[in-house]
Amino acid sequence: MKTNKIKFGISYINTGSPLHALNGITKFILFMAWVTMVLMTFDIRIIVAMILVGFGLLHLSRVPFASYKTLMTGTVTVLLLNALFMFLIAPQQGKEYMGSQTVLLALPGNYSLTQETLFYLVTVTLKYFSMFPVALLFVFTTHPTEFSASLNKLGVPYRIAYAVSLTLRYLPEVTKDFINIMHAQQARGVDISKNAPVLTRIKNVAKILGPLIFSSLDRAEVISNAMTLRGFGQHKRRSWYSLKPMAKADFAVLFTIVVVLALGFANRYQAEQLFWYPL
Repeated sequence: MKTNKIKFGISYINTGSPLHALNGITKFILFMAWVTMVLMTFDIRIIVAMILVGFGLLHLSRVPFASYKTLMTGTVTVLLLNALFMFLIAPQQGKEYMGSQTVLLALPGNYSLTQETLFYLVTVTLKYFSMFPVALLFVFTTHPTEFSASLNKLGVPYRIAYAVSLTLRYLPEVTKDFINIMHAQQARGVDISKNAPVLTRIKNVAKILGPLIFSSLDRAEVISNAMTLRGFGQHKRRSWYSLKPMAKADFAVLFTIVVVLALGFANRYQAEQLFWYPL
C-alpha cells in the first residue's frame, strides 16, 4: 500500500541573516507591535503595506519559500472559507460599515453581493493574512531557548519561560511522531487517503491521535523527571546561555517600532470612520 508523504511543520532555521542576529527581545516586541497594529487598523492601505513589508522581511531572512509554501496555501484556503461564511452569516455587513449600497450581483433574499460587502470582506481577509508573514518570521528566526531567555528578561518567571521554550522545541518532534504513526497505521491497512469516505477518514485519524497523545505524555514525563533530578525551579533566578546583549541594530529597530506605532495610534484616533472606503 502506498503511503502519503507529508512534510509539514515550522521551526527555527538558522540562515545567518541580519534578522537572526537581532536580540530575541527585539523580535518579540516586533511581533507584539505588529499584532497590535493589525488589530487597531481597518485601513486597507496600511494592511497591504504591512503584508508587503512582512514578506520583504521573510525574504530578508533567507528562509526558502518551500519551508512555508504548504502552510501559506492552507492559511489562504482557511481565510477564503472564512470570508465565504462571513458573507453567508452577515451578507449586508459592508453596507452597515460603509453607509452605502452598490449592488454588483443581485441574488435572492438579502444575499445580493454589494461593492461595500466585497470591500469589507477583502479588507478583513487581508487583515487576518497580514499576521501570517510576521508569525513565520518570528518562528523561523528565533531559537526557542533565545525566546525563553528574552521572556525572562522582560519579567516573565523563568519557569514559565522555560515551559514555552520546551513547547516550541518539541512541536517539530510531535509532528514527526504523527507522521511516523500515520505511516505505521497505513502499513496496517488504515486508509486516510481521499479514496476513503469522510467519516472513515475521521475514524482512522482518531486511531493515530491516540498513540500520538500517549507518546507525547511519555516524553513530557521523561523531561519532567530529568528536570526534577537536576533541581530545576529551586532558585528564584537562573542564567541563560542564549541571552544576547542588545546591539545598535536592536535599538534602531525598537525606535522604528515606537515611531510606527505612534503614527498608527494617531491615524486611528483621527479616522472619522472605522473602515477606509474611497468609493
